[in-house]
Amino acid sequence: MTAVQSTYSPAPALADLVAKYDGRAPRYTSYPTAVQFTPAVDAAVYRTWLRDLPTADPVSIYVHIPFCSRLCWYCGCNTRAVRRHGPVADYVGYLMDEAALLEQALPGKLDAGAIHLGGGTPNMLTVDELAVLFGGLGRMFRLLPGLEVAAEIDPPGLTREWVQAAAGHGLNRASLGVQNLSPRVQEAVNRQGSPEEVARCMGWLREVGVASINLDLMYGLPHQTAANTLSTLDQVLPLRPERLALFGYAHVPWMKTHQQLIHEAALPGPAERLDQSEAAAERLVAEGYVRIGLDHFALPSDDLARAQAEGRLRRNFQGYTADGAGTLLGLGASAIGSLPQGFVQNVTPELGWREMVAKGQLPVARGVAVTRDDRFRGEIIERLMCELQVDLFDICERHNRELGELSRELARLRAFERDGLVICDGGRVRVTETGRLVVRAICAVFDRYFAAAEGRHSRAL
Repeated sequence: MTAVQSTYSPAPALADLVAKYDGRAPRYTSYPTAVQFTPAVDAAVYRTWLRDLPTADPVSIYVHIPFCSRLCWYCGCNTRAVRRHGPVADYVGYLMDEAALLEQALPGKLDAGAIHLGGGTPNMLTVDELAVLFGGLGRMFRLLPGLEVAAEIDPPGLTREWVQAAAGHGLNRASLGVQNLSPRVQEAVNRQGSPEEVARCMGWLREVGVASINLDLMYGLPHQTAANTLSTLDQVLPLRPERLALFGYAHVPWMKTHQQLIHEAALPGPAERLDQSEAAAERLVAEGYVRIGLDHFALPSDDLARAQAEGRLRRNFQGYTADGAGTLLGLGASAIGSLPQGFVQNVTPELGWREMVAKGQLPVARGVAVTRDDRFRGEIIERLMCELQVDLFDICERHNRELGELSRELARLRAFERDGLVICDGGRVRVTETGRLVVRAICAVFDRYFAAAEGRHSRAL
């Protein structure tokens, strides 16, 4: 494939404008966000919520595997590096014990429409451990025809045998961590990978019929530039993945202490981050990908693009999704679940999670019950994150609210409107293409919990 030369060059005024709004803001993978989770939602509350789940509605399942063969210094996930396989094997046993506790709390055998393996590195599980995991879930739930089975994959540790075994359990969607293929960038974040490795892994996945492959890319890493970002795209776009995610590196060393190993002087500034993200976006759109929300891209034939076109795109803790299930059940250390009544999160430290499971307790650490107002504001924020526009008249009508209740929020949007970031027509709000860059900051206007001074979130761009 002939590389498409980028013509993108950020205007100084644009860089200044984005910098003006590039404060810290939530990623809005839920509302309320995880910052509002408290221990008041405990195992007893969770058990009540589970008991009241509607038995006719299918659920989705998330399984967290908190292990990696090495620790990438940029990582914001709950994971740890292990040299021996013993802790991983033991963990699978505890997962099955937690699943048994969950099964006891459910109102009956439920349908499952999706299973997502996240991490960490799910492909650290052996073929036998995959069989144990899927065998247990198959006994616990009715796995629906067309079940979506997705896995996050670290290419250096992937084998053809693992792919074949996973395909036998229904694997039909995969996400490969690529981030950036510049050796200098990889060295700065303790990562490895090559374009040949990515191509080999994608070939194995194609062999078994995996129809939707995503590549995770990043911008804002140490020593990253627009040039090596575009070079990475040059090396992976000939493989024609169905989806690509372009995440901004979130430098939060006060939360993730291993990020202290990154030399802050090597991190690009806001203008450089903007250059990288927009140059990559321009290239991807030129190659035929549809821009999805804040940071995803998909071929027009992929379900993510179709979901956006049809107004059914959703956002959850895995990012943008076409999964419309009203309940997500989380298994594993730190796993987050979403239920009609609210959100729950398991104990994050793996040893603490094991201790609770060993005691026969659902390992819930915290959560938040969703109020009527939360549902109202959450829908506004999700539509802005997914569609970059929202009809407040329509949402107010569905929630039996008055538009006047949002007068303060609409007034706060005027600053964004003056700067060309949103267009407001009464109760209809549309984010402009420039505004897309700071859509999280726009969403924060409707977040009644948000306090910019808290500093507990990553930067908006």
